[in-house]
Amino acid sequence: MFVDEVLLDLKAGDGGDGCMAFRREKYVEMGGPFGGNGGRGSDIIFEADEGLNTLLDLRLRKHIKGKKGANGEGKGKHGRNSENIIVKVPVGTVVTDTETGFIIADLTKNKEQAVVASGGRGGRGNIAFATRTNPAPSFAENGEPGEEKRVKVELKLLADVGLVGMPSVGKSTFISKVSASKPKIAAYHFTTLRPNLGVVQTKDKRSFVIADLPGLIKGASLGEGLGDKFLRHIERTRVLAHIIDMSAFEGRDPYEDYVTINNELEAFNKEIIKKPQIIIANKMDLPGSKENLVKFKEKVKDKKIFEMSGVTGYGIDEILTELADILDTIEKQPLYEPERFESHVLYKFKEEKPFNINHMGNEWIITGEKVEKLLKMTRFSSDEAALRFASKLRKMGVDEELRKLGAKEGDNIRILDYEFEYKE
Repeated sequence: MFVDEVLLDLKAGDGGDGCMAFRREKYVEMGGPFGGNGGRGSDIIFEADEGLNTLLDLRLRKHIKGKKGANGEGKGKHGRNSENIIVKVPVGTVVTDTETGFIIADLTKNKEQAVVASGGRGGRGNIAFATRTNPAPSFAENGEPGEEKRVKVELKLLADVGLVGMPSVGKSTFISKVSASKPKIAAYHFTTLRPNLGVVQTKDKRSFVIADLPGLIKGASLGEGLGDKFLRHIERTRVLAHIIDMSAFEGRDPYEDYVTINNELEAFNKEIIKKPQIIIANKMDLPGSKENLVKFKEKVKDKKIFEMSGVTGYGIDEILTELADILDTIEKQPLYEPERFESHVLYKFKEEKPFNINHMGNEWIITGEKVEKLLKMTRFSSDEAALRFASKLRKMGVDEELRKLGAKEGDNIRILDYEFEYKE
């Protein structure tokens, strides 16, 4: 089964907890803190694999969860880092954060990797908190939570030439003639239910990859027919070969077909229509084709038009040579501009307001990634840890903001599932 789009929920591994321990050995004076740090949680990494051609395995998984790092131990032992989770995907896979819309990865080379969700760092043991003023800290950190994301994973085929056109105009017949690809061919619409790739070689030994994409119809860019599922694969192609049934055997006007398909391509992505495009007038062996081609050329004068009979093979060599000539003049370009990725990096690391405060009923609710992460990494097993947590909130400006908003002594403060009492 061909699957080219899935939604996944990712949860990278949490960091291991730091250890709170003291050195208590016979004959060792002033033992001091002796708790090690926790290990790092596993990253979730996507890796391109040229042996895959579908996202079927991911559709069956839905949820991918990383492993927690090992906890730190006494005697200064640090916890082991968890092994990263490697998710194999086909070459040409694009991963998008559904919340922000930013592109996380565009994997176009075999073995290329991208960290899609980062594991949390290990919590620090009490050795790490020892200072001159506090040589024996009695607290340690919990591990940092791993990133949680919902991502859209799309496969966008890597092909040099994309065949476009109405259903049953001869795209599958053409690719079966010029390559070893053997698509299903029948005399009814939507015979092609999945894209087919074929490697083509011209008479002068130049080669390129061609994609036979399922037939488009009017409204395809809005979800009609099958086109909306496969239009994404045209985005990566460098040249479009627009095949038209010039015989009008099914009662459609060839020029109207041409306009309809171009309108759908532009509606889906304005950049597609800017790609070099040649027109292949197919079924020239049928009655009426010559007359229709004359009328068509009167209306379309800005594109090269090649005659072809997919059944007899007439005109195919000339078409392949023309496509190879065009490809020789076009450099391969990335699907997404670098700015898209730079925007993602800025989003991920920019300094955001660390908290928000809302007054609901009789309590103040504090939210924010930074505050919530601090809470999760605080182990409230000692007064010293609680005081450190309160001190960090104060430095963030939480106390001052509560005071400005009108919080009073004894008011209830909530962060996630924890409740605190506000004190001046």
